[in-house]
Amino acid sequence: MIKKFIAAFTLAVSMASAFAAVDINAANSDALRGIKGIGPAKAKAILDEREAHGPFKDAAELSKRVKGMGGKTVERLQAEGLTIGNGSGAAVATVNGAGKPATGAVAKPAAGAVVVKK
Repeated sequence: MIKKFIAAFTLAVSMASAFAAVDINAANSDALRGIKGIGPAKAKAILDEREAHGPFKDAAELSKRVKGMGGKTVERLQAEGLTIGNGSGAAVATVNGAGKPATGAVAKPAAGAVVVKK
């Protein structure tokens, strides 16, 4: 009986994480590729653009800055769980391997924000 409970609990937790939102301004390559429709090449293009020019403000800016991501594609990705920004209007800090804020990132993330290391 306890094994069935543990198995059910594990399944529920894994399903909940599958539907978790992924913030494009904080996600690493693996998190971006977890969104249906984003492969390794598109994840790299998003990360390269974000690193070069800072966080994305909205869906229109994302579709303008990343080649191959038109308005309909961005809408579909948002339906799959991709979010842009953390809802407070502030960018989420992304920390590079050296433990320093990445270029264009806010040094202190908003309360409740997730900081992702590359």
